[in-house]
Amino acid sequence: MGTLELSRKERSRLEVFARVRDGEVSVAKAAGLLGLSLRQARRAWKRYRDRGDGGLVHGLRGKASNRKTDDATRAAVLRLYREKYADFGPTLAAEKLAGDGHAVGAETLRLWLKADGLWAGRRHRERHRRRRERRACPGELVQMDGSDHDWFEGRGPRCALMVVIDDATGWVFCRFYAAETTAAAFDVFGAYCRARGVPRAVYVDRAGIYRSDRQATVQEELRAAPPVTQFGRAMRLLAVELILANSPQAKGRVERVNGTLQDRLVKEMRLAGVSDVAAANAFLAGTFLPAFNKRFAVPARDPADVHVPLSKALAGVGKGARLDEVLCWEEERVVLNDWCVCWRNRVFQLSERHEALGLAGRAVTVREKLDGSVQVLSNGHKLRWAELPGRPRRAAAAKKPVKNNKRYVPPPDHPWNRRPAARAGSPTAPRPVPRGRNPAGG
Repeated sequence: MGTLELSRKERSRLEVFARVRDGEVSVAKAAGLLGLSLRQARRAWKRYRDRGDGGLVHGLRGKASNRKTDDATRAAVLRLYREKYADFGPTLAAEKLAGDGHAVGAETLRLWLKADGLWAGRRHRERHRRRRERRACPGELVQMDGSDHDWFEGRGPRCALMVVIDDATGWVFCRFYAAETTAAAFDVFGAYCRARGVPRAVYVDRAGIYRSDRQATVQEELRAAPPVTQFGRAMRLLAVELILANSPQAKGRVERVNGTLQDRLVKEMRLAGVSDVAAANAFLAGTFLPAFNKRFAVPARDPADVHVPLSKALAGVGKGARLDEVLCWEEERVVLNDWCVCWRNRVFQLSERHEALGLAGRAVTVREKLDGSVQVLSNGHKLRWAELPGRPRRAAAAKKPVKNNKRYVPPPDHPWNRRPAARAGSPTAPRPVPRGRNPAGG
């Protein structure tokens, strides 16, 4: 007698129909107990009456699904995966295979890959954290981070991807740079502002680009203004709240998209043959980001866009303010008595037309923009200047000759202190006769 396996639902039907068989309940009552229609209950009762317990087992038990993909298609998909997408995840590989004419679901492909040992699930065990809800409106908060990675897989130089993501919608903007620097942060934030407007707040990590460890000066303490970095100063001028995260998980949205880009973007650039920063930025703007945002961006809870228009944000900085004059380096320098200002080993001679300002000994602001141009300002007014040749270097002082007055004393085992016979290599060899003497003593 064979073994009959029943599911929980089938066992419930078996118990109820056994009571129908014994006359305890009617078929209509059984239909109500099992949650079936009367017609369906009558069909199930007929199968049970004719075939016994086996009549309640599903007819496809042990048979292949009618929707099963044929073995030839499965083998072709796995062969193409091995040849072209060997390191792709199931989701991305399913998208690429669909473009190659093999439409297969991501979960189906995952099961196939796991069955053939081509994919292993990854589990991340982390401590409990509380979920932070997305901001309601676009532009209310953006997260920004730099991702240093071998983006070109050895085909080009190692570089950093500066990523800006809107917290409410997940809309991503990014660019490649040689490294994650202040200049890169200025440039990508400026490009984002020109594309969508100035956000209300920006969420970043505690890198030196965004956080200052400098001790506050007396003037800063009097003004109750903590020291800030150049990026922090620019955000203060634009009225953008700068939020420093205490952990990578705090700005998890941009951290997760970094991981996604390190997977998807690397492989997309491999397929497109991109191998340098300029081509990669063009690929991002023209091909990758539009498709990526269409695929992954989500609608905001509140569709009202709260980005501040760039012209309005710059009007708050001052009349005639420009974005490149905000996202730049600014420091105070004291004008020397010869009306010169020093800046990064460069000397600027102020024009004599500003003589009425009496600038000698006073502080002026030196501003260097991303394109390398320099401006000197006094109370917000730009001054004329001319760059002077660099200061001559001091001649290096001639080194005094080294005198060695210490008398050299050879060690006991030095060849000078050995006997001539020992130096000759024979302990019994006769001592040499001094020249000019008679060997017989005469």
